[in-house]
Amino acid sequence: MKAAAVTHLPRHVAVIMDGNGRWAAARGQTRTAGHKAGLKSVRLIIEECSRRGIEALTLFAFSSENWRRPAEEVGSLMSLFLEALDREIAELHRKAVRVRVVGERRSLAVRLQARIAAAEEHTAANGGLKLQVALSYGGRWDIVQAAQQLAREAASGALRPQDLGEERFAAGLALAGLPPVELLIRTGGEQRLSNFLLWDLAYAELHFAACLWPDFTASDLDEALAFFAGRERRFGRTGAQRAAAKA
Repeated sequence: MKAAAVTHLPRHVAVIMDGNGRWAAARGQTRTAGHKAGLKSVRLIIEECSRRGIEALTLFAFSSENWRRPAEEVGSLMSLFLEALDREIAELHRKAVRVRVVGERRSLAVRLQARIAAAEEHTAANGGLKLQVALSYGGRWDIVQAAQQLAREAASGALRPQDLGEERFAAGLALAGLPPVELLIRTGGEQRLSNFLLWDLAYAELHFAACLWPDFTASDLDEALAFFAGRERRFGRTGAQRAAAKA
């Protein structure tokens, strides 16, 4: 299936990295240990997507709802993000990866906000894989903040209601300027979106992997890409119409 996947790669892959806590619990370890173990899978999927020539990769690292978790776990996660930025950014830059963090930054510690801004500035001109890390992110938040900005523009007279369409609305979302998400991978066996990229996943193919995130391998990515390559993406048209358009 690898050959098929290579000729039908998604331009943009999004990943819900689920299962760190369960992976740790099965080994009698702390949830923090599970999150640390998951970092190797983060490195792997970045490297593999970059190597395969996939244009964009968006990783769901911490949701709006994750703030409800125990304070100790949230604190350790934020420390882990900070450490990972400091440790990984030079290597990502060397590999021409452009890094962006999407989400409600005002909820983050000032020190972490500063590190994020520095990482984004350092890699802004890179022409390789476009890596988005969704941190303190929620799909509903994303839609609401775009709507609020449009409401402000309408109130000021800069926007007429009749000029508002899908493209104009999408321009205010966190992933504006990127190709549409074509493949979503969720590990951990769950089969839901968990408030992730609700607008952007409208036409994505959804692949649910049973493995827990720290166990995710290049073979699991191959399986997801092969799944995508085998899908017929019609976008509302019939199969016959799609075949005629390709002829």
